[in-house]
Amino acid sequence: MAVDPRGADLKRYLAEDPGGPVVMLNLLRFKADGGRERYLEYVEHFRRTAAPHGAEVLYVGDGSTALVAEPGQSWDAVLLVRYPSRQAFSDMVRDPEYGTGTHLRTEALEEAVLQATSEWRTA
Repeated sequence: MAVDPRGADLKRYLAEDPGGPVVMLNLLRFKADGGRERYLEYVEHFRRTAAPHGAEVLYVGDGSTALVAEPGQSWDAVLLVRYPSRQAFSDMVRDPEYGTGTHLRTEALEEAVLQATSEWRTA
């Protein structure tokens, strides 16, 4: 299962940019052997290296009871991160300092969803 974005994914992500801030939805399924602990290490690294790019953790928490889901669709944890723009996210991913800790995320996860979201404009 894929857990990390690839170059082609990032190009498509930037090409489909509607403009403005982006909130990244992270659905996380940890590896059974120490995945959660390893991911917590990644979160600490992320907080240090993502802040200069304007990243703000909005929410991080454990998954709980899945009320509407097919078997295998529940997740261990959810992380929501707001970036000032899609470009800011892309710049962070390409930052060598951030890159020194991405192995922690890869080693921690069995499966993940990383999806950009755009805020609804309501009156």
